[in-house]
Amino acid sequence: MTIGIIGSGNIGSAFARALAGKGIAATIANSRGPASLSGLANELKPHIKAGTVEEAASANIVLVAVNWTKLPEALAGLPAWNNRIVIDANNPIEAPLFKPAELNGRLSSEIVADLVPGARLVKAFNHLQPHLLTGDPAAEGGRRVLFFSGDAAAAKADVAALIERLGFFGIDLGALSVGGRLVQFPGGPLPALNLVRFG
Repeated sequence: MTIGIIGSGNIGSAFARALAGKGIAATIANSRGPASLSGLANELKPHIKAGTVEEAASANIVLVAVNWTKLPEALAGLPAWNNRIVIDANNPIEAPLFKPAELNGRLSSEIVADLVPGARLVKAFNHLQPHLLTGDPAAEGGRRVLFFSGDAAAAKADVAALIERLGFFGIDLGALSVGGRLVQFPGGPLPALNLVRFG
C-alpha cells in the first residue's frame, strides 16, 4: 500500500512526520517541486521522500492538504485516479484572513471530490491540530481519536487500518454527507476537539 501526500503545509508535514515516526514510507510533493522539500525529506529519511505531484498522486492512498483556493490548480492535469483512495484533509479556510470560503451550500468534501473524479474519497486528518497529529497518540492512558467518513466501505477500511497503524483510535462517522459536515472547519462541531478514547 503506497502513500502519497500532496501539500507540505502544516497538515501535510504533520501527516508525513506521523508516518515517519511509525516507519511508514510515503512520497510528499508540493507546487514548488521536490528541491523545496529537501529539508523535510532529510529530517524524515529514509521513510519520507520528496517527489513531484504526479509521483505522489500515483500512490494507492493520497492525502491532499492544500490551501483551499489553490486546490483546483494543485489537482489539475493529474493522471486518472482509477478508484484509488484520496484522503481529503482540507479545510475551506486559510491564513491570514481565516475567512470561510463560499461553498454555496455544498460540503467542502463534495467540492474536493469533484476535483478528483474516479477516486474514492475519505474525509480524515483535517480536524486535529497538527501538533496533535505528530505527537504521541497514546494520551491520558487512552488513544487520541481520529474521525473519518466516506461513501466507499473498502476505502474507509483501508484508511481505518492506516489510522490504527499510526496508533490513533479511528471513529467512523458514516457517509460523507454526515461525517463531512461534522468535521468541516469552520462550521462542524468536531474540529479542534482533542478527544481520547479509553479502554
